[in-house]
Amino acid sequence: MQRNTRQAGRPRGLATETCTLSDGRTLAYAVGGAEDGTPVIAHHGTPGSRLFAALLTEAAAETGVRLIVPDRPGYGRSSPPPDDWEWRDWPADLAALLDAESVDRCGAVGFSGGGPFALAAAADERVGRVGLVSSVVPPADVGLVTLSRVPLAVRALFRLSEAYASVAGPSTIVGQYTERSVSEPVSRAVADDFHEALRQGAKPVARENRSFAGEWSGVDRVSGPVRAWHGTRDENAPLSAVRDFASGNDVSLTVTETDHLATLLDHRDEALRWLSET
Repeated sequence: MQRNTRQAGRPRGLATETCTLSDGRTLAYAVGGAEDGTPVIAHHGTPGSRLFAALLTEAAAETGVRLIVPDRPGYGRSSPPPDDWEWRDWPADLAALLDAESVDRCGAVGFSGGGPFALAAAADERVGRVGLVSSVVPPADVGLVTLSRVPLAVRALFRLSEAYASVAGPSTIVGQYTERSVSEPVSRAVADDFHEALRQGAKPVARENRSFAGEWSGVDRVSGPVRAWHGTRDENAPLSAVRDFASGNDVSLTVTETDHLATLLDHRDEALRWLSET
């Protein structure tokens, strides 16, 4: 597929690129970290965007990882998908990105709602190791998944959340993911990611949360090892579901006394270093 440079600048060490999919849609993604490093595809949360990369780019550079973070369909600058698009179609979109970036072998990591998509990505034989950080595990039983049964309710909720956050500032958004006091760059990165995710509205948030209510069989597609990091104080994605998932599959689980975002902040270096060995 054709790769097109959309933004030549590198804010926070990142560049935004695009590729054109076979049906004419655009897939946007951020590239950062070590230019000649091992490629790792990072999957943002739900909601999220390619700007999630700002939380990982320094760790990627230090661990020798070439970081690639796509906007999933409908988020950020990526085109909305067809009406019948679902998680099973993600590997085909991702394959076009791997072709555009000339990736022969890579790791995949997913944070929060990106976890299931990281597992789905492993349907491509070029994807080796898979990491899950604070991951949602379908069938999920959390508030947004339940609310997603009424798509308009989810979209209304996020319109209000974005409007309030625009006035109240980044701390309002950060507080949804952690009780920890974080640095100003981290706070800004989380807020930028949230606002960019909703650039086209909250329809993809509702779509993804509906998919999390169903069964997930993505792990049987993974040929390489799977490792998960999860916190006991995570109120966004229950640890119990991850424990059940890990015990029923060949998944190595590291449990820490952290919450949703804090797990990522504490273990991003470790996760990227492990994935770079793919």
